[in-house]
Amino acid sequence: MELKSMIPEILNHYPQASTRRVILGRRGAVATSQPLATAAGLQMLIAGGNAVDAALAMAIALTVVEPTSNGIGSDAFALVWEGQLQGLNASGRSPQALKPEIFAGQTQVEPLGWPAVTIPGAVSAWRALWQRWGKLPFEQLFEPGIRLAEEGFPVSPLIAALWREAEDTFLPLEDPLYQAFKSTFFPYHRAPRAGEIWASPDHGKTLRSIARTGGESFYSGEIAEQIAAFAAETGGLITLEDLKSHQADWVEPISTDYRGYTISEIPPNGQGIGALMALNILEGFEFAPSQFHSAERYHRQIEAMKLAFADIYRHVADPDNMQVSCAEMLDKSYGQNRRALISERAIPLAKPGLPKGGTIYLAASDGDLMISFIQSNFVGFGSGIVIPGTGIALQDRGHGFTLEEGHPNQVGPHKRPFHTIIPGFLSQEGQPLGPFGVMGGSMQPQGHLQVVMNLIDAGLNPQAALDAPRWRFLKDNQVMIEAAVPEPIRSELEERGHDLLVVEPGHVNEYGFGRGQVILAQDQTLVAGSEPRSDGLAMAL
Repeated sequence: MELKSMIPEILNHYPQASTRRVILGRRGAVATSQPLATAAGLQMLIAGGNAVDAALAMAIALTVVEPTSNGIGSDAFALVWEGQLQGLNASGRSPQALKPEIFAGQTQVEPLGWPAVTIPGAVSAWRALWQRWGKLPFEQLFEPGIRLAEEGFPVSPLIAALWREAEDTFLPLEDPLYQAFKSTFFPYHRAPRAGEIWASPDHGKTLRSIARTGGESFYSGEIAEQIAAFAAETGGLITLEDLKSHQADWVEPISTDYRGYTISEIPPNGQGIGALMALNILEGFEFAPSQFHSAERYHRQIEAMKLAFADIYRHVADPDNMQVSCAEMLDKSYGQNRRALISERAIPLAKPGLPKGGTIYLAASDGDLMISFIQSNFVGFGSGIVIPGTGIALQDRGHGFTLEEGHPNQVGPHKRPFHTIIPGFLSQEGQPLGPFGVMGGSMQPQGHLQVVMNLIDAGLNPQAALDAPRWRFLKDNQVMIEAAVPEPIRSELEERGHDLLVVEPGHVNEYGFGRGQVILAQDQTLVAGSEPRSDGLAMAL
């Protein structure tokens, strides 16, 4: 069964108005949300590096050129194909001193401040991936990122817009805890404008230290000591022992079969299982290409995602604390049972059915080695904490914990919180097709679902699959939807009970539909696409 999107005629078929075309290559392909980062990956391929070298160079460069979503203080996950698919969970655990009683009287773990900071895992991901597959010297992978940080770079249009939005959150903060953050990212008491040069010499200095020590300085050396000391001075809970105890874990990917293809995700504590559960529900419906753009298709997708979210928000947590297994959640008969709940009307409030029991995405392939990689702060810039003199903005992944007593994802010591970031991978009959992903908070499993169905059910090529109009379920019956969805379809969805928020092209809310990258292999050809809603770029050799 050939993937329709790889048939030559389909490679030149773009049902939606497209600002891009697929990129074709043979030796290697790379794709990110920032052209300067994509160029860093291509530079590694030209230098004789492999897909993992390229991916790491891009991830490192992205900490500089897209600070609104990720940084050195982020978490990361990866799926890597080399004969078989392997997963890496480099998300950090909470400090040992993080206890539920700290949040007495609160309704959530707020995204700003020390309580939201878990141990950053991105650097451990870079190290673990390079140790296993890296071909070029570790320090060489840092060269583009260091140059961009020290010499500066022109801020891209979308990132400038997101940076400007963050002014309202961070500029009013007067607590001394946030002053290093403000001086780093708002040096002129404002966000940089599109095309304006921005540099972070401290960021470059930190990257040099990580490169020189193979990442050791971040978890047990000079940088770790700086993080622990600043935490102790300003009321943070992270200790040097917390940093030393961190490790990235190799994990077995989870997957489901959908119409002859295998879609794989990282297992919990990530939400990728939600995309797989929704695909299990939708597998029982027929979606002919000629009927793909219909209210019925949108309605069923939205309802399936609602049902999946109801389960993952109740059950997904640090795997050490989960009360139901992935196998139970991905059981095909369970998907069939949930499918029966979908009617012609929108479900007002989906309930869990199992027994109680900011982000960047990139892809790289060199044909033999393929990697799907994602790293993130979580909410935009993260916690608002920069370690003075380092340029390191710390993530706020602890915001993903719940304060509900007895919940498997309840905040607590040495736990991994519920994570939004998820890399995806597509294969067939044991053979790789390639990496894909769509970043953007709760949009991510929804984006995975839509891109996979665009590729398989609609037979779109990777670029057209990313171009296609998107929707995003918010809560209850609220759904954001792009104006590119024809008005008759939107009207019928509203008649079915969906409360639609229509987003026009160019509106800042367009960012909420996620930003994706896809690289698929067909025989000896690599076909890459990059998100049209962002500043990104795919390149190939």
